[in-house]
Amino acid sequence: MNWKIGSGLAAVVGLAAACVSGQASAKDLLGVACKSPPPAHCSGEACQPLLGDPGNATDPKTGRKFWLDYPCDLKPGDKVVFILNIHGAGSIGQWQRHYFPAMDYKDKYKLVVATPTAATSPTRVPGQPGVRVWVADADDAHLQNIATAVIDAVGKQNIKSFWLAGHSQGGITSNRIVCTDFFKSKVDGFLSLSGGRVGGVQMNPRFGPPKADGSPPDPRPGAGAMSAAALPACEFSHIYETGEHEIVSLPEASALAAQFGCAARVEKDLSDDQPGYVWDYARQGYPVWGMKARPGTAKTWVYPKCKDGRLVADVERLDKGHTEGLEPHVTEAIVKMMAAAPGGKVARGG
Repeated sequence: MNWKIGSGLAAVVGLAAACVSGQASAKDLLGVACKSPPPAHCSGEACQPLLGDPGNATDPKTGRKFWLDYPCDLKPGDKVVFILNIHGAGSIGQWQRHYFPAMDYKDKYKLVVATPTAATSPTRVPGQPGVRVWVADADDAHLQNIATAVIDAVGKQNIKSFWLAGHSQGGITSNRIVCTDFFKSKVDGFLSLSGGRVGGVQMNPRFGPPKADGSPPDPRPGAGAMSAAALPACEFSHIYETGEHEIVSLPEASALAAQFGCAARVEKDLSDDQPGYVWDYARQGYPVWGMKARPGTAKTWVYPKCKDGRLVADVERLDKGHTEGLEPHVTEAIVKMMAAAPGGKVARGG
C-alpha cells in the first residue's frame, strides 16, 4: 500500500485536547499508564493532526516508540491475547491503530495491542519521494524486541494467544516473519487485513491507488494472480479480511482449511450503522482503493471442526476498498474469533 495520510503527519496538533476525557488510570505496563478509552483516540478528519504521534511506549533496546494498549483492570495471573498490529506501506502506527481498532475491545476481551511504525522510507521510483515500508534489516529486530518486552512484562504463562495482524504490506510482512525462528514458536494466529490470503485469492487487476486525476491505475504485470497461494511451513490459525472491491471474488474453499481437515464453511452476515475511524484522506474516491469511511455490511465464513481447534475464516466487507477503516461490529467479530481461537505457544515455552 502506498498512500498519503495528509499534511497532519508532521505536526501533532492539539493531542491532549483531542483525547477523550474521563480516562481511568491503572498500573503501568512497560512504563505506560493505562487509559480507558485509549489515549489519542480520534475519528474522521480529527485524526489527521494526530497521525504523527509515534506512540506511548518505547522499545527498550532501540529507543523506537510504539503504541501500547492494554486492559486497565489487568491483574496478576490474567490471561491475555497479545496482538502485534502492523501497518501497511506509506502508513504509520497511529493510523493502523484506528484502521483496525482492536484497542476499543482491550478491556472486554483482555487484549494487549502493540502497534509499531516502520523505520525507513526507501525510494521506489527515482525522483519520487520514498515510501515507509517494513524492511527486514531495519525492522525485524524491532518487532522481535516489542514481542519480547510485552511477553516478559505480562509473563509467558499469561499469554493466552499471540496474533500477528497486518494491513497490506504489513500483512505481507506478517506472512514473511510468522514462520521464522523467532516467531514460529510463539505466534498462534495471523490476521491478514487485505494483506494476502493464505491459500490464495485473486486480486482485482486494477488494485492500487488511483492516478493523480482520480482515474483507476493501469493493470499491473501479474495482476489478478492468486496472492499468498503457498501454504506456510508452520501451523497457525488464519483470518483473512478484505474489501469486496479489492478482489475478483473470494474462493469458496481454502487450501489451509483443507490442510487442517476443516468442514465446509459456515456463512454469517454482519451489519454496521457506524463507519470506521480512518481512510486515505488524500486519495479516497476510487472504490478499489477506498472511499471515505462509511457504515456497511459484511459476510464472514468460518471453516469449523479444524484439526486441534484451529481457526480458519474469511471476512469480506461489501462495497468496500483497501483503506476504509474497519467498522465496529466487523472489528469486534474479528477480535472475538481471535480471542476464542486456540493458543498457548508462548506459555508452552515459545
